[in-house]
Order: sequence, then C-alpha cells, then structure tokens
Amino acid sequence: MTLTIESSPSAVLTTPAAAADLAAAHFGAKLAFETDCSDVFSALSAGANDFILLDVRGESAFVQMHAQGAQNLPHRQISAARMAQYPANKTFVVYCAGPHCNGADQAAYKIALLGYPVKLMIGGITGWADEGLPFEQGGSGVTQGSTDMVVSCEC
Repeated sequence: MTLTIESSPSAVLTTPAAAADLAAAHFGAKLAFETDCSDVFSALSAGANDFILLDVRGESAFVQMHAQGAQNLPHRQISAARMAQYPANKTFVVYCAGPHCNGADQAAYKIALLGYPVKLMIGGITGWADEGLPFEQGGSGVTQGSTDMVVSCEC
C-alpha cells in the first residue's frame, strides 16, 4: 500500500483564508453588530445597565417565555414615539425567535434608522434556550431554560 499526500488544498481551503488584517477588520465589524446570549446574560447578571434587552416578538410569545431581563417591544410597533420612551444613551440589544426568523434584523434596522445604537443577540430565544439560560414568563417568575419549549415568533 502506497501512502500519497494530496497536493491540492482541502475543501476547507479551496477558497483561501483572508489575510489576517482583513479577517481582523471583518470580525471586528461583525462584533460591532452582534452579541451572544451568554454575554448578554453575564452582563445582566453582573448588573450592567448600559444596554436594554428587547424581545421583539409579539406580546403573547413574550408572555409565554422570554429571556430573563428582557422588555417587550414587537418590531412592528417600533416608532420614534415608542423609542423616545426609553432612557437616552442606551444601546439596544434585540432578539426574536432564532436563526429562522428575521424579526430581530427588522427591529435592528428600524432602531438604527431612528438613530439609536443597536446590536442583535445572535441565536434569539432559541439560542437562549440552547445555552440553558433562565426564562421569565408573563413578566415575572423565573423558569429555568429548556430546549424542549415551543418557540414562536409572531412576526
């Protein structure tokens, strides 16, 4: 048996990796637009008050379960008047049902157009559940996270 080494790149490197400076610019920009569930939870648990976590799903989905510490503002209800009700100088972190839903993208777009800083919490409520993070139901009453919960969007 003869062992040969392939001279062509693997499927991973058929398209070569970007130069380090381009990769740093790309990932740095990406982090300016996104955060993850674990970082949001850790920040809220440590008492951070420099952002507002918005669940942008419909009210009944929010009441069923939402990320601990979230406020509800369905993305279809985002307006200048509604945003003016929040404290000034806050960054908004938005989430929806999960990667199969673009409600958080729609919310982030509307919030940015209104002139507010915003980040998307990648994974949404599905990611929150996958991390085993605590939920609230109906505005109070913490329930431990579970991946067998039905996640709805109501976008």
